[in-house]
Order: sequence, then structure tokens, then C-alpha cells
Amino acid sequence: MSKSATNHGGRGGTDVRDKILDTASDLFYKQGIRAVGVDLVVEKAGVAKTSLYRHFGTKDDLVAAFLERADLDFWSEWNRVAEQYADNARAELDAQLDWIGERAGQPDYRGCPQINVAAEFPDADHPARKVAKAHKRELRRRLKGIAERLNSAAPDELAGQLTVLVNGAFVSTQIFEPGEAASLLRRAADALIAANAASR
Repeated sequence: MSKSATNHGGRGGTDVRDKILDTASDLFYKQGIRAVGVDLVVEKAGVAKTSLYRHFGTKDDLVAAFLERADLDFWSEWNRVAEQYADNARAELDAQLDWIGERAGQPDYRGCPQINVAAEFPDADHPARKVAKAHKRELRRRLKGIAERLNSAAPDELAGQLTVLVNGAFVSTQIFEPGEAASLLRRAADALIAANAASR
């Protein structure tokens, strides 16, 4: 559900659900999940606690919904870029790394929501942890598809290396100089691709 859906009248429970999820997503991302309780969510959203539990049975369910929304937003942007470079894998990879680098290089960027959740919840069976794991596996799968289109000597290995590179960018905001994240990502990808080709 898009955030704009909260602006339409006559939607009843859907509007309330979106309002709760909008508020929780903002709080979770800025403050961390363990630091944000349901009381704060309902206070900021201006809804009753019973409304939260009607739409999200537990806080864990709300966290999972937050991550699922972040997942959809990420892949929506990825797909938008991929559609522009369907016939050029290298141009697609550069374009994907450009927007990822721009995102990771923002001074107010607090990291990848999936990585943040994995750090906060060590239990592999936690619902949010499962969403985070699926997201990261999908990232590697998509990067493997690009590696295969590049005729990589070892596409799965290259995909793994590129996945490590991207995830490294997500946790490196503090070390980036202004505007350099995307170019660093592209040059690092160049080196990985060249090394993979040399292994033929």
C-alpha cells in the first residue's frame, strides 16, 4: 500500500492501517525497533491501541509489515532501473549501483532496514528476520542474473561478491565523502568483474 493511500477518504480501516504503518515505519527507521514501543506508535499516529492490534496482531507483525514495505519500495526502484537496461547488463549494474550509492551516501541515511533488523533480532525464526533474509537472498539472485548476462566465469561467486559490496555500502555512510559513494561502488564492481574474468 502506498503512503499516498492515507490521503484518500472513505477507506475506513485501510486508512487507519496505513496511518499506523506510516508512523511505525518512520519511527522504526529513525530510532530503531527495540527503542520504539507500541505506545509511542499509537501516540504519534493518533489512533487507539486497539486499532493497532486489530490491524497488526503483535508488534512483531508490525515490524514485519514495515520490512515488507521497505522490500517493495527497494525492488520497485530496482525494477524501474532494470527495465531501462534490459539489453545491457553492464549499464544496468552501473545504474543500480548509482542509485544505491546515492541512497547510502545521504547524510541522514540510517542504513538498510533489513540489515538493521537482523542486527536487532538475532533469532533466525523472528518474522522480521525471515523477511530480511529473503530480501538479501533476492538481492544475490538478481545480481547473479546480471553476472550471467555479463558472461561471468563464475556468476554465483561474482554475485556473492557484489552482494557483499552493496551491503557494505549500506553500512558505510559515515566513511563516505560527499558524492563519492556511487563512484566507489562502480570502481569496486569494475575490479570484481575484471578479477572474475581473469579467472577463466
